[in-house]
Amino acid sequence: MPIEMPKDKWPGSIKKVTLGATSADGGTRTKTITLGGETTLPYLHFEAPTPNKPVIAIEIKSHKPDDWSPLLAEVWSDAMNDPAQWAKKAEETGADMIVLELTLEDTPDGAVNAVKSVLGATGLPLIVWGPGQSEKDNELLIPISDATKGERLLLGICEDKNYRTIVASAMANGHLVQARTAMDVNLAKQLNILITDMGLPADRIIMDPTTGALGYGIEYGYSVMERLRLAALQGDAMTQLPMIVTPGYEAWKTKEAKVGEGVPESWGDWKARALHWETITALALIESGADVIVLRHPESVKRVKDTIEELIAV
Repeated sequence: MPIEMPKDKWPGSIKKVTLGATSADGGTRTKTITLGGETTLPYLHFEAPTPNKPVIAIEIKSHKPDDWSPLLAEVWSDAMNDPAQWAKKAEETGADMIVLELTLEDTPDGAVNAVKSVLGATGLPLIVWGPGQSEKDNELLIPISDATKGERLLLGICEDKNYRTIVASAMANGHLVQARTAMDVNLAKQLNILITDMGLPADRIIMDPTTGALGYGIEYGYSVMERLRLAALQGDAMTQLPMIVTPGYEAWKTKEAKVGEGVPESWGDWKARALHWETITALALIESGADVIVLRHPESVKRVKDTIEELIAV
């Protein structure tokens, strides 16, 4: 007699969130991306299908970075000098979305021009990050939000110290926000409450629970993401949001990925090691429930996309 697989039926589900706007929606994107909709833990197909598979965003910068690994500079080459060319090459590489990170060098006008050039070079939905200082983030993101009204950009990074200005602008211009907290379930939930209390609908928020790279805190980040997903499925509305993670940023700042000389010979080939570091970090986070994975190297993009297809295959 066949044994029936036991199944859980959860009272909660992950909210569906759509990024980007086509001409029919008042924007200029050639496609939109919908995240979320899950009604069970990741990839338990015997309980419920995966309605929207995880997507890959490739990170680019408004100015050529001088602190990225030479391996990344080698693969992106001259495209790093122009965010529009870089975005186009990223789309050709297989990106589902583009992340444009601004720098402290940017002026408001320069940042708006960089965003518009990327929007003109690719039809993919766009995420825009400030340089990571509250005052500068507000200085750059508000004019960008105004200049791209209706495009449904994902603006970040919203944190507890600077979310009000960014959220207000996103509300006025039809954008979404990326809510980042330290690795803590309660902090993530609290920031979502603060943002929705301002009037931004929950389906215009994507959580960034923060993570670490392989060997640098990934275990704790993984467990926090699992707990967020469990709370969401159990019915906690303020944790029922898709999650974005940044394994590219985390992995490429580690010594194992960034440094090729002066390391033990037992570490093996530099390029192989670096790609493994980014790929394994990304795959662990996908299996813990990530919906958007931000990567840097094209080969990692290919490997992760191949694995996603295997995971969602029934």
